[in-house]
Amino acid sequence: MTYPITVNTVIDFSNGATFGIPFTIGDPINGRLGISPLADTSAGTLIVDVSNQVGKISIKTGYNLLQDQFEAGQATIRIYDQNGDWNPENPSSPYAGKLLPNRKVRISALYGSTTYYLFSGYTSAYNYTYPKDQELGYVEIQATDAFRLFNLSNIATVSGATAGETTGARIADILNQISFPATMRSLDAGNTTDQANPGSARTALQALKNCEFSEQGAFYMSTEGQAVFKSRSNLQKMAGGTETYFSNAGDGIGYFNITTALDDKLVINQANITPIGGTMQSASDATSVATYFPHSMNQSSLVVQTDAEALNIAKAYVATRKDTSLRIDNLTLDLTTPDYSVGITAALGLDYFNVVKIKNVAQDSTYIEKTLEVVGVSHEITPTDWRTSFTTSEPIIEAFIIGSPTWGIIGQSVMTY
Repeated sequence: MTYPITVNTVIDFSNGATFGIPFTIGDPINGRLGISPLADTSAGTLIVDVSNQVGKISIKTGYNLLQDQFEAGQATIRIYDQNGDWNPENPSSPYAGKLLPNRKVRISALYGSTTYYLFSGYTSAYNYTYPKDQELGYVEIQATDAFRLFNLSNIATVSGATAGETTGARIADILNQISFPATMRSLDAGNTTDQANPGSARTALQALKNCEFSEQGAFYMSTEGQAVFKSRSNLQKMAGGTETYFSNAGDGIGYFNITTALDDKLVINQANITPIGGTMQSASDATSVATYFPHSMNQSSLVVQTDAEALNIAKAYVATRKDTSLRIDNLTLDLTTPDYSVGITAALGLDYFNVVKIKNVAQDSTYIEKTLEVVGVSHEITPTDWRTSFTTSEPIIEAFIIGSPTWGIIGQSVMTY
């Protein structure tokens, strides 16, 4: 089987973090002030489409359920090297001198007339393999999204990071400090206000993660390479969004497989939260502790301004995670399925925090049905096969949503700040 999708893989060997052809004086398309990105002026000649050399692509992005946080998105691209072009010691290669770390990589899919970005990141390694008894070697390019750049950047002073600014503004200040392009951001204002910058030495990623947790929001890299920050209130609203329905009973979008679990790995029933210069604030749920034994978490040195805000975090964290039930952790789609237009559109178009309803009917007619959010996406792609898997979860910060049949149940749905 095959799939009716065109996969494009482009490598940009120019310097800088910005994706796309840079501002070019006199160019009617790439010379538009305020639209065309500023980057290495030779970038246009250094952008190479390698799609016809690619034999396999693996992509994994999004949320780690066990670590309870967004992680760096990663991609592995296998390129078959027929002419030795990807040999860094080949002076005749068109890429001679260009096979360097932190070159920009973008993977996209064209379906119908719509382009969907699957991954945007930066090369971290070129791994060469020459299989025994095979004439054709290949290189596997490892790429990681901008979280890796943030983790490589140390900061102490953050210009403009004064007391009372919102978490979204603080995240913008941190990104300014490391010169991450303003055109590659989509930041909510945030609901929490922060202390002045603590001035301690840390990585930019640690500082950004501190803001994310202090807000109880979400900070991640989009598949287009944008740094995205979702506020707490935005996440709470998104849980009530329109559902995409998947079912193995013929009444929804079909799927290849689901992965279920019933355990206590995600249970948190005790939380200790300490702001910088403040007093530890604790919350616990006695019923959960009696049922599952203590499952504790500790978070210190947060940039929230007050102990009251730290206590709100502790209460919300426990309220959201104190119970467990049968989970659907992964939903897998096979994009080579015949007559699967709606499934392909869902596989390419669903984004983090989009709502999905999943139903699985067993042979004995019993069933599992869950309303969840997408929090991660992975793709395994070859010329003949394509599997997309969604990591799914209940909301990472719950709230009572009026009118919602799932999150608006009096006496059952969680009330948080």
